[in-house]
Amino acid sequence: METKVLDIKGKEKGTCALPDSLFAVKANPTFLHEVITAFLANQRSGTADTKTRSEVSGTGKKPWKQKGTGRARQGSLRAVQFRHGGIAFGPTPHSYRQDLPAAKRRTALAMALSTKLAEGNLVVLDSLTFKEPKTKAFAEVLETLSAGRKPLVLDNFADANAALACRNVEGLTHIPTQDINAYVVLNSTKVILTQAAVEKLCETFAKEGK
Repeated sequence: METKVLDIKGKEKGTCALPDSLFAVKANPTFLHEVITAFLANQRSGTADTKTRSEVSGTGKKPWKQKGTGRARQGSLRAVQFRHGGIAFGPTPHSYRQDLPAAKRRTALAMALSTKLAEGNLVVLDSLTFKEPKTKAFAEVLETLSAGRKPLVLDNFADANAALACRNVEGLTHIPTQDINAYVVLNSTKVILTQAAVEKLCETFAKEGK
């Protein structure tokens, strides 16, 4: 299929061929949910930790003698029922990672990109080049393209001014083409790709699919 190619002022500069294998895939909500759930799980650090009775600091002395006090028998002040004692059944560091086959991740990405294109929320630019690294200039481009509150810009950022200009734009996600995934695509209001990014994306997708 083909789509329009715009410049940074929103004027049409021609067309660009997009492969059906990446931009014309029917979305499967259940499939996408599985992939995105795994992606979000993999972002969790899993570093929450509490100390057990063997890890907290404190005396190892028996609080009081075993018999004759009328009180319940106790063996340590570090037991969980005492203040400053250990925590029973608290969280300990562990991994939340969910492994997914690479083929599933590629398919989910194709579904996400196809969905954005079908919605009219995917734009291809001829290039992203600026004379100066001005955040205002980059923000004006996003406004011209009606990018919304959470645009996603995919570019190889060969232009240093563009790479600097986009860093302080509120709500903008800007990542290299090779770091794209289904979650960032679906979580954006509009996906903006340069022609160079499209070529790189198609090349990477074809290479990983072999």
